[in-house]
Order: sequence, then C-alpha cells, then structure tokens
Amino acid sequence: MKIIGIDPGLSGAIAVLQNNKVLNIFEMPVMAEGKKNKRQLNSALLVELLNNQISKGEEVSVVVEQVNAMPGQGVTSMFNFGQTFGAIKGICAALGLPIFFVRPSKWKKHFELINSSKDSSRTKAIEMYPLLSKDLAKKKDVNKSDAILIARFYSETRFKEIK
Repeated sequence: MKIIGIDPGLSGAIAVLQNNKVLNIFEMPVMAEGKKNKRQLNSALLVELLNNQISKGEEVSVVVEQVNAMPGQGVTSMFNFGQTFGAIKGICAALGLPIFFVRPSKWKKHFELINSSKDSSRTKAIEMYPLLSKDLAKKKDVNKSDAILIARFYSETRFKEIK
C-alpha cells in the first residue's frame, strides 16, 4: 500500500511512502497570486503530482494533518490556510483517493515529539531515514519531515485503530 502524507498549507509538503520507504518528497505546489508576492495552491499541479504517484489499481491512502485555526493568526492567513486545506480535500475526493485525518498531537505523541521544538520532527525523520539527510538539511525542510512522519504514523497505527 502506498501512503501519501500531507502537511497542508502553502509551505507544507507531501511525502509518498510504501512499506515504510520514502519514495518521494515534494514541497506543496504553489503559484503567484496577484502583485504582492502572495502565493496560492497550484491545484492543477497538485492533481498532476498525485496522479504521477499512483499506478492504476494500486491501493493508496492519503493522510492529512487535521489542523485548526490557531490563536494569534490573522484572519486572512487563516482563510488562505483553510482554502488550501479544502482544496486538498476536494482534489483527493475528485481523484477517488481515500483520505484520513490525523491531529498533530496524535502523530507527535506517537513519535515522542510533544513539547519539543518544531525542528525535532526533522531530526526524527533523519534518524529514521539517514539517507534523506541531504533532502532534509535546511530548517525549511521541517514540513517535508512532518509529511514523512504523518505518513509513517498512519502506516504504523492504521490497524490498531480498528479495535
């Protein structure tokens, strides 16, 4: 089974795992919006990216971090974030991909990352996948690490939830 982990948001990322091996990692596809260096999700590119990861008849699950509005964030940024989150849900539905949601507290607890710095997920991902250290070398790669760990969490826990 292929598992696609998604850390939503314009600076988010997508990781594709199969048998706990990372096949691909992508930054969220974005494009310019208007004149002020604003960005928006490039939905067409996301559709193409997801389609390129899936073979016909292959079993696939998409796992997206379930996020909520956070205190202190501006109305406009939260609206844009929600718009991206909704587009991801819509694209998965249109492609017929089963989608599951996981709260950050749940996957972070699983990897013992509660109350740790944002960057610790990058360290954890590098510990689990040392050959990816070059791909996760920069601080901004924390979103790629989150996507990897979200997919890995689902892989490790999906059958335990059935009880």
